[in-house]
Amino acid sequence: MAHTIRIEGTLPGPKSKALIDRRSKSVAGGVSLAHPLFVASAQGSTLTDVDGNVFIDFCGGIGCLNLGHARPEVAAAVAQTSSRLTHACFQVTGYEEYVAVCEALCRLAPGSFDKKAVLLSTGAEAVENAVKIARKHSGRSAVLCFDHAFHGRTLLGMTLTGKAAPYKQGFGPFAPEVYRLPYPDPYRDLSVVGRLEQALMPHVRPEELAAVILEPVQGEGGFVVPPVAFFHELRALCDKHKIVLIADEVQTGVGRTGTVFASEQLGFVPDLTTVAKSIAGGLPLSGVVGRAAIFDSVHVGGLGGTFAGNPVSCAAAQATLQLLEAEIAAGRPKALGEKLRARLLAWQKKHPIVGDVRGLGAMQAMELVRDPKSKEPADTETKALIAAARTKGVLLLSAGTFGNVVRFLMPLTIESAVLDEGLDVVEACLPR
Repeated sequence: MAHTIRIEGTLPGPKSKALIDRRSKSVAGGVSLAHPLFVASAQGSTLTDVDGNVFIDFCGGIGCLNLGHARPEVAAAVAQTSSRLTHACFQVTGYEEYVAVCEALCRLAPGSFDKKAVLLSTGAEAVENAVKIARKHSGRSAVLCFDHAFHGRTLLGMTLTGKAAPYKQGFGPFAPEVYRLPYPDPYRDLSVVGRLEQALMPHVRPEELAAVILEPVQGEGGFVVPPVAFFHELRALCDKHKIVLIADEVQTGVGRTGTVFASEQLGFVPDLTTVAKSIAGGLPLSGVVGRAAIFDSVHVGGLGGTFAGNPVSCAAAQATLQLLEAEIAAGRPKALGEKLRARLLAWQKKHPIVGDVRGLGAMQAMELVRDPKSKEPADTETKALIAAARTKGVLLLSAGTFGNVVRFLMPLTIESAVLDEGLDVVEACLPR
């Protein structure tokens, strides 16, 4: 089998080291760097650093590259559009690309009701706008979110996020009228299923809630997938009390779980859905899509942003959505997810440190524990695994509140041989 990985010498190489030194002198120290490398180019499912080392990328820019790096059709759309229009601001003069992306989102989003959409720039911005829209529509202010969630780094995004370190520490006070419940975690037997409204009562009256926001599959929280009954109960609660149900599909959306949106597989239809990350092939673009009646409650001028729905990003999104629809129709994400999950489950049988394997579609993860019975998080072991895999040419990311989950976000288009090569490396690095 041909090998993709190429590592020459120790890591980081001399050119990356020089750039790391420059970084330390000019880039804010609060900006993290998961891997001490500087990339020179990327194609498909591989990255080449400035020293010529080639890595298999299982990070995907934290889930932004479902189609892979530098997909030719997306790059061509970017080049063609940027040669004639780089910016106009959609609130000043319209352009077709923005409308076309909104049309596509309205067509693809779950639900048979009339839909509208708004385009923005980042996932956090989409979350903030979804909550803003829900508050305007309902005339209420309270919002319910869940433990271990990640909804962004802005003030409201941080408040909604259920992980204190590093996202919230020292950044308070936070936004008011935000309430939180445990997120159902089958592995750790945490659940509010069957008693959701009862669990809510000590915190806030349901009729005071403007919105409930959740990730159908938690991303930063460790790829936790609740039982379908939870979503049914949550939808019923929202219907009963006229609460806007927001699905944050920034990481789960655009094909990662095997369908365009994860909610399609989990038995519920949200009122509003946020989308970002892979929607534009790595370019900054996000959006909110959902019930037209909810959107229409917002006054003219209440939504927008200077760079929101930039024409170049919109052109990339048009190409990306078309390609991803074809990939989903061909069953590519589903097949990748099945192959990846089978491999992780095989590891679980051989390696006691793999306590749990979970996910949906090609959004899969393994939780590492020191003891299968106590389920003590193996955080240092997870860090060691990621570091060891890097030295052998595979880039991984951790997740979970305790940093003991290894998540897999390789491009949905990764070649079978490259996937196998990368997984072989990861397995060889698992602690014995």
